[in-house]
Amino acid sequence: MNEEIIIAGFGGQGVLSMGKILAYSGIMQNLEVSWMPSYGPEMRGGTANVTVILSDDRISSPILNAYDTAILLNQQSIDKFEKTVKPGGLLLYDTNGITRHPSRKDIEIYQVEAADESTRMASAKTFNMIVLGGYLKLKPYLEIENVVAGLKKSLPERHHKLIPVNEDAIKRGMEIVKKA
Repeated sequence: MNEEIIIAGFGGQGVLSMGKILAYSGIMQNLEVSWMPSYGPEMRGGTANVTVILSDDRISSPILNAYDTAILLNQQSIDKFEKTVKPGGLLLYDTNGITRHPSRKDIEIYQVEAADESTRMASAKTFNMIVLGGYLKLKPYLEIENVVAGLKKSLPERHHKLIPVNEDAIKRGMEIVKKA
């Protein structure tokens, strides 16, 4: 197994956290992992993306130009990264604020309405976990107990009380992801 992922969106959407949780989850599952963040100088509102590689084998380089999966959380990210998904790959996106939906015919395209669902759950901070749940439903490489362990590893201990809410958000994302 070798899964090369790009996650991209605005700063503040939990892009880097989602990547870190995937990376820690892979480590908990004894996979080889690479996590490489990229973000602008702004703390919130600027663009952010992270490349994550999960593999059974050694990873030769964290630098990629094409991805098996793209998780795209805003229009700018769709415009920039839709073309980088390998033929036969997966593009998962949140529909909120999207004016031009992905249109490639040689990839699988799924959507998860995470912004709307996190509002319904009265917990905007679970947005990224809803998206992560959608991804885990479509690409079940990681066992959920390892994802929870990765979540515990990435969250400061003072926030561990939020782990059940985040678990619920992951499960909800698995339920609401759908083909575009």
